[in-house]
Amino acid sequence: MSGQPNILFVMTDQQRSDTIRALGNRTIRTPVLDSLVQNGIAFSNCYTPSPVCVAARSATITGTPPHLNGCTSNNESPLRLQSVMQVLQACGYRTHGIGKMHFNPQLDAMWGFDSRDISEEGARRPRGRNDFHDYLEANGYGHVLEPHGLRSEMYYVPQPSQLPAQHHHSSWVADRAIEFLVKRDRNQPFFLWTSFIKPHPPFESPVPWNKLYRAADMLPPHRPEGFEGLLSYWNHHQNRYKYRDKGYDEMLFRTIKAMYYACISFIDFNLGRILNALGDDINNTIIVYTADHGELLGDYGSVGKRSMLNPSAKVPLLLHAPGIEDPGRRIDQSVSLLDILPTFAAAAGADGPAPSPEGSDLFSVAAGACQREYVYSQFSEGPTGLYMIAGRDRKYIYSVADRKEWLFDLCLDPRETKNWAGNPRYDSILQDLRQKLIGRFAADGYDSAIENGAWREYEAPVFPDPAGDDGLLFQDAPHLLDLLRALGPYYEDN
Repeated sequence: MSGQPNILFVMTDQQRSDTIRALGNRTIRTPVLDSLVQNGIAFSNCYTPSPVCVAARSATITGTPPHLNGCTSNNESPLRLQSVMQVLQACGYRTHGIGKMHFNPQLDAMWGFDSRDISEEGARRPRGRNDFHDYLEANGYGHVLEPHGLRSEMYYVPQPSQLPAQHHHSSWVADRAIEFLVKRDRNQPFFLWTSFIKPHPPFESPVPWNKLYRAADMLPPHRPEGFEGLLSYWNHHQNRYKYRDKGYDEMLFRTIKAMYYACISFIDFNLGRILNALGDDINNTIIVYTADHGELLGDYGSVGKRSMLNPSAKVPLLLHAPGIEDPGRRIDQSVSLLDILPTFAAAAGADGPAPSPEGSDLFSVAAGACQREYVYSQFSEGPTGLYMIAGRDRKYIYSVADRKEWLFDLCLDPRETKNWAGNPRYDSILQDLRQKLIGRFAADGYDSAIENGAWREYEAPVFPDPAGDDGLLFQDAPHLLDLLRALGPYYEDN
């Protein structure tokens, strides 16, 4: 690479790590991602610092873990901290963001972007900037009030897109990226963050992509014997409010997987359009492709994220750059989304250390210069805190709400079917990982998780009655309900 490289950062939402054909999934079709694998480096053990949208993105953007930046869930983004965009701005980069950023609650915050094409998930709202919604209005689709799919009861019900392929959000993101690449100042290096909302539910794709996969071709979810013992408080809580705890329907879950794969293949297609627009500039561009967290897809009888099991906590991480030695390598050392800021900062020539010692330059990891053994993840805190330490061969999880530990032997049991925490032959491993995780929090003075060198105990949260309906989530924008009220008093809720 000559001078400062351009940086293309591609992030999807809720894409699990086992959804790339070149990395072993023989069902899904991802030719563009396959080319990145074959011509770059794939990190096969990448974990999210938090298996939920806002917290994962906050950690990635700032390079700091949740327990230090204060964002442990879908709570407020730490806009007070320096972002990777600001680091690159200081190095002379033109910074542009497209699509879902999930800066909460300031959805239109710039946080180091010179410019943004703003688009967030959810229904159209009368106020607030959303460039995708304005685009739909201008192109005759103003009547589509939930352009990313219907939520609430329909959240995990596969559904057809209400938009044609050329106007779908995944196409819009690619169109905006192509426009940026065509119009940019070629005398200035760029940082382009291209962020897709899919495959986040609802799972919907436009014609003909919605027919690319069929339920009959999908394997059933991974539900090993005794899987109920591997679930935490958050699995049960999430299954309830996502309307998926009233029984198991195998064909529904196979249909869900088919539609989920379609979302990813459509993103792959649009990524190809972006790379074609990049043209010869790919010879001076670093490309990183990843996701904020995964999706359970019915594995362990569960949906969503908010879990430290691999389908939720592991994400794809592909690195493509000019001059990579031995392209096509797969590196199984554990890495984290916290490594992204140091990687971009080092490539841009930024001065100073990484914001957190937990982050490392991925090029150094690939070169064998970084021998870090473990990475960490956290969701929530206090009485519902969920914590993880993971290496290539072992993973330890602690759930405060359950007062329970899980230990997985990823060598013998890579699909995480058995909790080895009660096995006396694993007792020393369990104690070692527990103390490493507790010690990490102790070193930072994070007493929400620990007390006197042990896990802090809280009163257990009350879980809703398994037979009831309390805790269901409704995500209807108020103005959509106003449309119902406009039908007249006969149709109002009783």
